[in-house]
Amino acid sequence: MCVSRIQRLMTAFMLGLILLLALTGYVGVAVALQVFVISMMILWALSDFCPSIWVLKKFLPPCEWEK
Repeated sequence: MCVSRIQRLMTAFMLGLILLLALTGYVGVAVALQVFVISMMILWALSDFCPSIWVLKKFLPPCEWEK
């Protein structure tokens, strides 16, 4: 697997985890994690820097469409 796909899967997993936490009553934790995800997306949109992609690029190859 490549960096962009893994990052998308991680984001989807994180959003699913947040939904599960909210549904099971851990609303405070879910809101905190949701704010974190939103802030990382805003950082990525404004600066074109995504910390998770930066770390994953150290271990995984780029996707074919990124070459």
